[in-house]
Amino acid sequence: MQPKFSPFETSLWYATAAPAPETGPLSGDEKADVCVVGGGYTGLTTALELAKAGVEVVLLEGREVGYGGSGRNAGHCTPTFTHYSLDELRRMLGEPWASRLIARQTRANDKVSAYIRDYVIDCEWVQNGYVMGALHPGQLADIEAKVQSYNAVGARTRMLDRDEVARVTGSQRYYGGWLHEEAGHLNPLGYARGLARAAMQEGARLYTRCEAAGCEPAGGRWKVRTAGGSVTADKVIFATGAYTVAGWPKLDESFKIQKVFVAATRPLSPAARLSVLPRNTTMHDGRGDIFVYKYNAEGRIVASMFPMGRRGADIEFTKRVLSDRLKWLHPQIEEPVEWDYLWFGELDMQYRTVPRLYDLAPGVVALTGLSGRGVPTGSMLGGVLSEWALGTSTNDLALRPEPLHRAPLYMNYGPPLTLRYYRVHDWFRSRMSGAALPPHA
Repeated sequence: MQPKFSPFETSLWYATAAPAPETGPLSGDEKADVCVVGGGYTGLTTALELAKAGVEVVLLEGREVGYGGSGRNAGHCTPTFTHYSLDELRRMLGEPWASRLIARQTRANDKVSAYIRDYVIDCEWVQNGYVMGALHPGQLADIEAKVQSYNAVGARTRMLDRDEVARVTGSQRYYGGWLHEEAGHLNPLGYARGLARAAMQEGARLYTRCEAAGCEPAGGRWKVRTAGGSVTADKVIFATGAYTVAGWPKLDESFKIQKVFVAATRPLSPAARLSVLPRNTTMHDGRGDIFVYKYNAEGRIVASMFPMGRRGADIEFTKRVLSDRLKWLHPQIEEPVEWDYLWFGELDMQYRTVPRLYDLAPGVVALTGLSGRGVPTGSMLGGVLSEWALGTSTNDLALRPEPLHRAPLYMNYGPPLTLRYYRVHDWFRSRMSGAALPPHA
């Protein structure tokens, strides 16, 4: 059973993020052109884009800005897709939808960078790239295919050979790697709070600690009710992701939850920092059962993994797994690895691992299913949702609107079984190639 920790108590980001703008709950009845429900990246960027366009917009957040996945993630900002290749997405989504979504996602870091620059957001942003390593030779062909497919759509990526990946990462374990030069990392809660400040600066009205309790027709418009009041608007957008709890019937059944945990070490010594990720990149060890890590501004390693069995349930064992993996990859770390922070989050998983735009009623939509690509994906989705609210034809959007439907039953066990499959698959391929196995593999 996963421990029930509050991110306020155990998250590095809550200890270090720049303060949130002053907000409070809604009291009374208000009117707007658009009501956005959800104060994560998707909702905040939607409100920001609409306010910039002169639209009167109110945003309602049940807890505080960035309370959900936008404030709990590991801070990686890599504008890619998970699980499926670009060709697989084209076959699955069809055209022109696939090409539109691929274009938005692969250029999403342009949006992130522009928001941070234009609104002077204090969030530890660095854009030093992302490396996916190859822990056995059999991965090199897959990585070469990634280089070709992503470069074909305008991304700046390249293959690293064994010597270069060692120079970039400080690890001798990798046979090669994929460098995505446009990727970055940041303090995700600081970024969410900065987006909130930017939206308010542009004229959006933000209310926190006021959960949407329902949404019903009101004289040709829509009324979103909260405990302290209501917002009557022409259009309503639900952008609550994995933390959907109320507001529209059965919206929380449109995805399945995948748990994730993130941990942060004490700052590494200056000597260790010279040889561990010396270029301050984000690092993915390349295994399907992922281990992803990078630095924060203080020189702490911030690492994330998925819970599996005892890992994630037993906190001391979990920290040992993290330490063993990090030191296996970087045996030059001579000092003890101490984990000062460890917290949990939730992903709203879809079997396609891409967002789903649901047409709930005339003038009401919802978006769920970011599936773990929160920072870049949430940042670009504000453009998609604001275009919908501004009247762009649904045939011209980057996401095809669809009726609300329940996530397939196999999603109850699909994600954890997939992780176990990846673990066995990686073990088998490593053994067959003679590559060393990481601890706890």
